[in-house]
Amino acid sequence: MIDPFRIAVPQTDLDDLHDRLARTRWPNEVADAGRDFGFPLPRLRELAEYWRTGYDWREHETRLNELPHFHTEIDGQRVHFVHVRSAKPDALALILTHGWPGSFLEFLDVIEPLSRDFHLVIPSIPGFGFSGPTHERGWDIHRIARAWAELMRRLGYERYGAQGGDFGAGISMALGAVAPERVVGVHVNYLPTRPDPEAEVTLTPIEQARLDTVRQLMANRPPYQALQAATPQTIGYALTDSPVGQLAWIAERFDQWTGPDTPVDDERILTDVALYWFTATAASSARLHHAQSRGAVACPAPLGVAVFAHDITQSVRPLAQRHYDIAHWSEFDRGGHFAAMEVPDLLAADVRTFFLERLAADSERTRPTP
Repeated sequence: MIDPFRIAVPQTDLDDLHDRLARTRWPNEVADAGRDFGFPLPRLRELAEYWRTGYDWREHETRLNELPHFHTEIDGQRVHFVHVRSAKPDALALILTHGWPGSFLEFLDVIEPLSRDFHLVIPSIPGFGFSGPTHERGWDIHRIARAWAELMRRLGYERYGAQGGDFGAGISMALGAVAPERVVGVHVNYLPTRPDPEAEVTLTPIEQARLDTVRQLMANRPPYQALQAATPQTIGYALTDSPVGQLAWIAERFDQWTGPDTPVDDERILTDVALYWFTATAASSARLHHAQSRGAVACPAPLGVAVFAHDITQSVRPLAQRHYDIAHWSEFDRGGHFAAMEVPDLLAADVRTFFLERLAADSERTRPTP
């Protein structure tokens, strides 16, 4: 059963948030700390004060409710999604999947341009936001992909494409393996490529530098990732109890992962943080790192890759094409990890190009022989 859903945060939750923000117990910071010890205190105070006194959740809630929201139960888990139909009845459907610490909000600015040519299904990952929390083990990217296949079946889509970044990229590729007869292609804007000692490939200086960055990350795992992978419940206590803790945990990712000329505005950051806060999904969303599988995700579907200059890592094509059927590859000199928020025009255009190419290729392949 699929039911309409409307966002309605109780006023008591808003009052509690403002009270907690007003009573924040702040740590000190050494002089001239900058970012040497973590997220800077002055910047966090600024964001927290605006969250308490200037930010209007009800305004954003009203705007979000202009979208068609739904929820359903799949594999024992509540799943929330936005479903926007194109004016073209026979349009291809795309399922767009966010990552961490994102949400369905990532795709707000690409809905209008993409819905001109595609039906859009934009779910919240189980354990995140209005699809959370989860209550049992096992919600890894493969189980989520199976849930997405069931969701698309329920919506009546026989053939569709998948797109995502961060965890959304892995889920989208896993969906290509779960439903290979239905997925016409997968487009990702995040595709880490690990060193491969057996690969006999020649790399350009730029590709070698990208691979060196991956090696550095593998040798020095980011603290947030290590904590969420090892003890998501432990960090979840702090983040679920303190709105400033939740704010710092997520705002630091936006601070570090966006391009220098494409920042995400404070209103969007606070709305994203608020989704985690009001749904108490800090721990359950972190468990996806705990469940994360190692190694390349199998994907038999044709793959489109968009590489953004300021992402955490940039893909190395000669290594990527050893594992995947690379049908489309684009490189951009702007944008970072949150491409749909930072450069929605670039991402939407690339997604559109890739999937229209896939439709054209399918049409050519199935055209009767004269």
